Amino acid sequence: MPIAQQPRIPARSQGVDLATDAGRVAQYIKSNGLDFVARYYRTPGSRWPALSANEAKALSALGLNVVAVFESHSHHRDYFSYARGYWDAMQAAQQAKAVGQPGGSAIYFAVDFDARGADIVPIDQYFRGITNGLASAGAGRPEYKVGVYGSGAVCESLKGRGLAQYAWLTNSTAWA
Repeated sequence: MPIAQQPRIPARSQGVDLATDAGRVAQYIKSNGLDFVARYYRTPGSRWPALSANEAKALSALGLNVVAVFESHSHHRDYFSYARGYWDAMQAAQQAKAVGQPGGSAIYFAVDFDARGADIVPIDQYFRGITNGLASAGAGRPEYKVGVYGSGAVCESLKGRGLAQYAWLTNSTAWA
């Protein structure tokens, strides 16, 4: 990611989603024909390591694209609110700048449970907070686009309302 241009991910790509540093296995990932690695920005104090600048450089040097995902305790409806979205967006933007993520690229925000129906209301507010948080972090002009990782209901709702430009549909077989 610490490159001067946005990564170009082909319409059909294959990649891997890793909770830990992918730098140590980057060559293995590349040699197995994968195009991208999804890695995470985290809240302070997370037990999982966040994407680092060195990791992003190692992946980019091999021609692997990096998909940035912000994830915290997003596995329950009670997590989601406008204020939490705003704060998460500020944290994500700060980490994106620190690793050299190109402006105009997306940061995905995780909705890590099978949300539907009334669950969508606080998630909607959370993504409104994200939109305003990213704008604030960019001094009034957001540097990053918004992506959502979640269920079909979440992805459809947020894209339909213009609150996310990109959607990553979970592969969970238990979700709608």
